[in-house]
Amino acid sequence: MTTAADELIALDRAAQDLLFRAARTANAFTGEPVGDEHVRAIHDLVRYGPTAMNAQPLRVLLLRSAEARARLLPYVSSGNRDKTATAPLTAVLAADVDWHDRLPELFPHRPGARDWFAGDPAGREAQARFNAALQIGYLLVGVRAAGLAAGPMAGFDTAGVEREFFPGGRHRVLLLMNIGRPAPDAWRERLPRLPYEEVVSTL
Repeated sequence: MTTAADELIALDRAAQDLLFRAARTANAFTGEPVGDEHVRAIHDLVRYGPTAMNAQPLRVLLLRSAEARARLLPYVSSGNRDKTATAPLTAVLAADVDWHDRLPELFPHRPGARDWFAGDPAGREAQARFNAALQIGYLLVGVRAAGLAAGPMAGFDTAGVEREFFPGGRHRVLLLMNIGRPAPDAWRERLPRLPYEEVVSTL
């Protein structure tokens, strides 16, 4: 049923439900693989999400093989280990703290922008984490737009994962995300959401 609020949203009701209302965090997946073409299509959509200074610091490492998954599992918390072991695809989501090196290409109308951050590693890392977190949000919605389910996880040994997969020191791992087709028992009960009146205020 279409409501008055639906008329104010450009997406049709089915698309709204796919991305938000009916979408859930998946805790179990079928064995159907997620191919490179799926991931590329998602990236080609979500790369247009905005970041400050067009920084785009998110880096995505896809773990497909049993060998790659075996390297990750020792660093994953016990509550997340089984679902990570059986998901068809796990993405390690990291922020590149040397994102400023790409500013001459990505932010060309400010030729000196790279130099603003060259001597400020703490500031660069803060920007990298913030903007990569924005991109992770776009990625999660993009996974849903592709008809897949995402299972984002923060329960892991961050330092261990960085040592194992990013030994060069320029990446900060923020999140793990299992991706695939949801199994029939993938969902928990929907948790409550805060109402508009508690979230939004006006001056």
